[in-house]
Amino acid sequence: MARIRLGTEEIKYMTLFETLTGARVKDCVQIQNSMCFLVNKGDMGLAIGKNGSNIEKVRQVIGKSVFVVEFSESVNDFIKNLFHPVKVRQVRIHELNNEKVVDIDVNKKDRKRVIGQEGVRIKLAKEMSKRHYDIDNINIKVI
Repeated sequence: MARIRLGTEEIKYMTLFETLTGARVKDCVQIQNSMCFLVNKGDMGLAIGKNGSNIEKVRQVIGKSVFVVEFSESVNDFIKNLFHPVKVRQVRIHELNNEKVVDIDVNKKDRKRVIGQEGVRIKLAKEMSKRHYDIDNINIKVI
């Protein structure tokens, strides 16, 4: 895992998220008008809150779309968590031209949800996987 460098803006958002939810944040990434928070294993319930109340509070305060991902020591589980609640059927990790590449299998109906509006969700997933597991690319395979 590479060293993660956080700027003052990321630290500010992480502190705000922790204050509003009580969940411990390992990392956060901002792409376009969306934020992705990586919470410690076991803190997902705290982050979401009852009926999603904590997530909604965070959305209102920061004025951006918010994605929350639970960290996992297992690369396969981490990749699946990045796309939750979409069911990732299979995760394959391989080397291609000296790059670490992940292929994920999803149902055809879930492809749009995996990519996200304007590609934001897949961009967030690629950035998080690069920062924590040195994965260079994620390919989506429709089954």
